[in-house]
Amino acid sequence: MKILMVNKFLYPNGGSETYIFKLGEYLESQGHEVQYFGMEHEGRCVGNHAEAYTSDMDFHGGSKLSKLTYPIKTIYSSEARKKIGLVLDDFQPDVVHLNNFTYQITPSVILEIKKWSKRTGHKCKIVFTAHDYNLVCPNHMCNNPNTHENCEKCLGGHFMNCFKGKCIHGSTAKSAVGTMEAMFWKIKGTYKYIDSMICCSEFMKTKLDTNPLFAKKTIALHNFIDKVEWKEVEKKDYVLYFGRFSEEKGIGTLINVCKKLPNIQFIFAGTGPLEEEINGISNIKNLGFQKGEALEKLIREARFSIYPSEWYENCPFSVMESQMYGTPVLGANIGGIPELISVGSTGELFESGNGEDLKIKIEELWNNKEKLDKYSENCKNISFDTIEEYCNKLIKIYE
Repeated sequence: MKILMVNKFLYPNGGSETYIFKLGEYLESQGHEVQYFGMEHEGRCVGNHAEAYTSDMDFHGGSKLSKLTYPIKTIYSSEARKKIGLVLDDFQPDVVHLNNFTYQITPSVILEIKKWSKRTGHKCKIVFTAHDYNLVCPNHMCNNPNTHENCEKCLGGHFMNCFKGKCIHGSTAKSAVGTMEAMFWKIKGTYKYIDSMICCSEFMKTKLDTNPLFAKKTIALHNFIDKVEWKEVEKKDYVLYFGRFSEEKGIGTLINVCKKLPNIQFIFAGTGPLEEEINGISNIKNLGFQKGEALEKLIREARFSIYPSEWYENCPFSVMESQMYGTPVLGANIGGIPELISVGSTGELFESGNGEDLKIKIEELWNNKEKLDKYSENCKNISFDTIEEYCNKLIKIYE
């Protein structure tokens, strides 16, 4: 099978890139042909034989002239449509797998795929993996950055609320462009050409299903995670948070709770805008950004980890990773988080944003070593899809 992966970035930049690179590598190992389409960039590490890519669009830089044309290009890219046409002619894929494509590549490529398929008579399926809420919320997060509150006003196609709430970076101009982009493609009805929409949580599926067109196409499929070796380790006396230090991640609430629990040692591993608020608190040790073996050791040796998010998380790897390494999770009851924790077996939940509930749950777990040991042992039986299991399901969707 020939598969064309489409993603705005073709270099390591975030979760969607990790996803397409690992998928592509595994699919090739199973005898499928995989090529990639997206923006050209000095760090690009995958590509296509036609050597056709769109120009790199840096919204935070570039010339004054390029900045003036960005609003038009983020809604409809004739360049992306032309370039993907070259790739389609050369590669002739059986499946085009869309990932993050809005703003830089734009849905114009969907129109070109359908046009090419009709012109050549080559049946080409279009599959989309939703890494965020962009098709139902112009700012991707269902969260207003100005109020830091979760927001569903745009669901159902009411995209003018994005403009009214200045939901994209708190900017009237950027929010106007985002609103126009969403409304343009809604009116054009282009998304009807997508055959299947993969949602990485049941929760995300419910949000996309608010669009009746999408509800017929959505499939909930949790992300895959690398299988890890089980190790018996001696737990140490600390509670771990690892991830981004930002408002929507619930760090503000967690910091306040830590101050009220001076006898409990917390370790934070990460970076972000709230870093200064962490430093100087006696029972919080900030180790900064960690990865690889150092992070693995931190996770394995923690009594339990906390995932206190306050926005609609989809399928956070941190929650999956912690349990895979044998560490129970105390997670916020929001978004896709509850789907990943077996409550009363591998972890617990608390009410998102409720500092008092979080404090009570931390104290209960910290003072019940027997329960934590049992939860940790239960993590041996945790079952998340490996890439092999995930791809077996994905191939059925492709077919």
